[in-house]
Amino acid sequence: MTDLLKFTDSFLGITLIICSAGISLSLALLLYQIIKGPTQPDRAVSLDTIGINLMGIAGILAIFLETTKLNDVVLLIGILGFLGTLAIAKYLEKGVIIDRDLD
Repeated sequence: MTDLLKFTDSFLGITLIICSAGISLSLALLLYQIIKGPTQPDRAVSLDTIGINLMGIAGILAIFLETTKLNDVVLLIGILGFLGTLAIAKYLEKGVIIDRDLD
């Protein structure tokens, strides 16, 4: 039984390293997309995807540290990312985030 536990522990470590490398590469490419993106909507999608990658990093860190306390952080990043995406979409559509139309 201990051999199985050693195997799963080493397999988990290798998997976490591969996932961390993949997310790091993804973040680097997304930062390039934000800087050199051809249009504003492309940049907005890149920012939203960076938020999703941050959720992944928090999840990987929670698995690595063997804790569930980072699940709240993942939810908070998701909610803030959603609200940020709504604000960016409204700004790109109308040019302002808070409109004061009293019609």
